Amino acid sequence: MSYTYADRLKAMRETKIRHTLEKRKQNGCTDLDDFGTVPISEGYCVEPWYNSTNGSFYGYDGMCENFVRVINAHVPYIDPNEMLCGRWRDMLVNYRGDLHYMPDWLKNNLKNLEFIKNGATDQWSKRWDEQRFPYDHLKPLQQKYNISTGIDGDAHFACDYRIGFELGFGGLLEKIRKYRGINPDKKAFYDAEERTLLAIIDFVDRHCKELEKMIAAEENTDVKGNLEGMLEACENIKYVAHKTLSEVCQWTAFFNCASRIYTRDGAGFQLDVLLYPFYEKDIKEGRIDDETAKFLIANLLLIDPHYYQISGVDENDNDMTNHLSYLILEAADSINIACNLTVRVHENCDREFFKKAVYYLLKNKNGWPRFCNDKALAEGYMKNGIDKKTARERIAVGCNWMCVPGKEFPMNDTVKINVAKVFDEALKDMRKDEQRSVERLYELYLEHLKIAIETTAAGVNHHIDHAWEVTPELVMNLLMHNTLERGEDISQCAELYTVGVDGAGLAVVADSFAALVTRVEREKALSWDEMYEALDNDFADERVHLMMQNSPRYCHGNTIADEWALKLTDSWVKMVKAQEMPNGRQLVPGWFSWARTIEYGSKVGATPNGRRKGEPISHGANPNPHFRTDGAPSAQSNGIATVQCGYGNTAPLQIEFDPMITIEQGGVDVVLNLIEGHFKKGGTLININVLDTEKLLAANENPDLYPDLVVRVTGFTAYFASLTPGFRQLVVDRFLQGM
Repeated sequence: MSYTYADRLKAMRETKIRHTLEKRKQNGCTDLDDFGTVPISEGYCVEPWYNSTNGSFYGYDGMCENFVRVINAHVPYIDPNEMLCGRWRDMLVNYRGDLHYMPDWLKNNLKNLEFIKNGATDQWSKRWDEQRFPYDHLKPLQQKYNISTGIDGDAHFACDYRIGFELGFGGLLEKIRKYRGINPDKKAFYDAEERTLLAIIDFVDRHCKELEKMIAAEENTDVKGNLEGMLEACENIKYVAHKTLSEVCQWTAFFNCASRIYTRDGAGFQLDVLLYPFYEKDIKEGRIDDETAKFLIANLLLIDPHYYQISGVDENDNDMTNHLSYLILEAADSINIACNLTVRVHENCDREFFKKAVYYLLKNKNGWPRFCNDKALAEGYMKNGIDKKTARERIAVGCNWMCVPGKEFPMNDTVKINVAKVFDEALKDMRKDEQRSVERLYELYLEHLKIAIETTAAGVNHHIDHAWEVTPELVMNLLMHNTLERGEDISQCAELYTVGVDGAGLAVVADSFAALVTRVEREKALSWDEMYEALDNDFADERVHLMMQNSPRYCHGNTIADEWALKLTDSWVKMVKAQEMPNGRQLVPGWFSWARTIEYGSKVGATPNGRRKGEPISHGANPNPHFRTDGAPSAQSNGIATVQCGYGNTAPLQIEFDPMITIEQGGVDVVLNLIEGHFKKGGTLININVLDTEKLLAANENPDLYPDLVVRVTGFTAYFASLTPGFRQLVVDRFLQGM
């Protein structure tokens, strides 16, 4: 039996593909991140404990008790081909949460559980405790403007893994017990934290016991030696702080499994910088070589696709790229699955490393890595009153968002305002107005936008005020500053509350204003009454439909729609930043829709740009489909660079193309120049899909034949075969229209 790293990686990848298909069978199709889960094991069952009469659970006792039940139900996962062990299968929030995202296997299991028969699901889907903390007064306006409120949002911040690397599980346990004595009035907090941590340690211990059984039964000496190495690492990290690269990777794997189970946390860390001291020490002491280091990193990426940043610059403008940065790219290439690696680009970055990152993007065509712009992000974030050192510590750890590890509670990617719906409401109001004009419509739009922002701010404050009483972050609290020291949830004691608020639907609104100016006011091809009639009948007259659809477009280049995009961005930024917030909290504007384009579009009527009722809104800061017949990546890049909000939140460039130039023909330089050009003009984040058209179309017809096809849906990567048919088609359409 061959047991080379190459053979093992091949087997690990084949197992991953098999798991992808098995999970789709168990879960149904989902428009979500892969998360790195493995299929639910036979006989898996969790019966939640409810501490609320509405059939859900909240607070320290409810979250702790049910976390323990869920993690205890997880049987050990050990693959002899791997060097690290542990996987997660199920998340705690499923048992009190959103039926929309609940996997099929759980829905089927719930029907057979006793607590369902006893009527505990009469008010199912209660992630927020509305009995104690209602917000009925906000709901009418939240619904009116299709606001993603952030209320009940979870885990959208980042741990400081340095705390865990320094203390280990044992040191964290000592820290909890120390500060419980110092803060006796916070007993409930410390009791919940201790029980949560002990459950994680027990999870590690169960793997140790399973490894002992496997070692006793194994006859192959190579496999046996590998299992013994796993056991040594697991035993060492149960209570003692880790000392080797193997131990720190194994500790990270277990912590990530626990944080995923708790509230699907996916925020990682600066992978190359934080792991480098362990790598360097192991190399010097002869414990590992580069091939072993790459295998370990590949294994860590396989266990869970947390969002990791590599490269970047420190507070003194020094490039942080190191030898391990290169090895991480090579490790990701060797496993080549859904990876969420972000390369932070800056003026002093290692050019060869930058080119290597682009090379792997083109070589593997799996949507990784993505690229973010240090200058725009750091300088923008500093405009919120943040110092340079802190701004440079802020790293890319989410779909569109950054966070200062351990210190920031930003709620990023949970708070969004559908500005297409805001525009829709303004359009309805002007129907009754004696004065009909684009100028008047814009005034009404701003009036509605102000109300939408005020409503959003009230929801954000409601969430921050009560999050600790509803969903205290018991796992992530372990690696946050001030939490264990004060006996408070991170939502109560964060040093920074720079809350990201994203606008969605920019292109729909910009193109609609441009269409009205062009066709109604300048050309007088339609009267206002005729325009409203066209909207009411959903563009039944195809001549009118094409006329409005072919009006000037945002990102076409120096059009009136581009001017409107700038004007809309300016008003969006000024109004979001002008919104007063209590207790040092700030709202930070951006443009991003996440994967909600279909959902948001379903709430918006026909719009003057020719978009029909219920059709998806535009994606993030991107232009509407068919904005130019030539696709023009440079035009799209230039347009999106001009609508950056400027305070450290992103307006990502999402770009899809089937490369006409291969790597051998200079494709790396072409894409590298596109990235650099976008960033020099102020762009913040680039997500690139490089896909083969024929393969994508074939996979859409029969996804089972392409279980390894990965696409960057938005800020996250996913297996194409796992997406719902509607979302697969959306990705296909976006790709074809963006070429």
